[in-house]
Amino acid sequence: MRNLFNHVRFFISIAVICFFVGIGLAKEAPATEAAKLLPDQFQSFRATAPVKFGDLNPSVASRSYKSDSGTSFTIDVIHTDRDASAYATLTLLAKNDQKLDVGKIGVASLDSPERILFYQGANLVQFQWSGNQTHEAILNAARLFAATLPAGDDDFPVLVKHLPIGSTSAHPSYAVSLNQLKSVVNGQPILDVLDFEGGSEAVVANYGQSQLVIVEFTTPQFSIDNDSRIWTKIAELKSQGQPIPSAYRRVGNYSVFVFNAPDEKTANALVDQVKYEQVVQWLGDDPHLYERLQRYFTQTSAGVLVAVLKSSGLSLLLCLAAGALIGTMMFRHRRAQRAALYSDAGGSIRLNLDDLTGPANTNRLLKSGSSSEQTTSKT
Repeated sequence: MRNLFNHVRFFISIAVICFFVGIGLAKEAPATEAAKLLPDQFQSFRATAPVKFGDLNPSVASRSYKSDSGTSFTIDVIHTDRDASAYATLTLLAKNDQKLDVGKIGVASLDSPERILFYQGANLVQFQWSGNQTHEAILNAARLFAATLPAGDDDFPVLVKHLPIGSTSAHPSYAVSLNQLKSVVNGQPILDVLDFEGGSEAVVANYGQSQLVIVEFTTPQFSIDNDSRIWTKIAELKSQGQPIPSAYRRVGNYSVFVFNAPDEKTANALVDQVKYEQVVQWLGDDPHLYERLQRYFTQTSAGVLVAVLKSSGLSLLLCLAAGALIGTMMFRHRRAQRAALYSDAGGSIRLNLDDLTGPANTNRLLKSGSSSEQTTSKT
């Protein structure tokens, strides 16, 4: 009975989010796409009933499964138009104090005693069970089912990564429509002038009592048009004495709001931490590809040439230094050898008046001429 109540509550929640909050659903045959994700069997789990669709929203498909070991559960799948829509739905269904697990199941997941929620690609999935099912068995089944889903981007929307560090929210709230954003940020009339045309997205996070909202527009023109309307609306609200943002600034294609900040300095300091990183993607051939490749090869060739000259110069200096060292050592060695064989007295005679000179070795001295003559005459 409890499982039936949770199942009905989930369908009602999804219906409310889809119709009144404006979730982005797949444009072509969403029921068929959702049904394709619920096979008759995956791994050791077999379907026990046909696919069911939500009465209020056919984009939600549901099917029950059971394994040979007796593990049974129900899988609810929402197929949306893009990954960001699935992530936005997950953040809206999760409670404010529930932290999302990254990479545990799918891209991000919410694991609670009542249910398991996760998203992967453009699909949001819920596992529900009843009876004596072990949580670990359901968790393992969720991982196996996630492996059968299309991978998608396998990452959070980029806008989430541009939030300043230090958020006090358990998880950021994401929105792909104005109604979604207004459901998260209550009582701020400035949001009424925003236009989410062209696939704009927004992220909301708390920093203490301050609430930061970043809205990303797909083109600079959308950003400029919205910025103009925002400043006009701020002036109008100020003149009427209605609530206005603690701080607002356009940063690249972002419109950055801070609400409920303790003071203007704190609000501006938070806005200062938001950085816009431009990414340009061409749907067809890049018209600047040749220029980029030419610049790349020029810079690479110049770098290689400089590196070769540096290495050659360094090698030459090392060779010269090594040659000078070896030559000096050989010169000193040969000079020492010559000094040991030959006297450098230069023919000078030292008188041994102070008895410091030892007895001369006369064995190798030539005999004087007089001595030779005396020897001859005696003969």
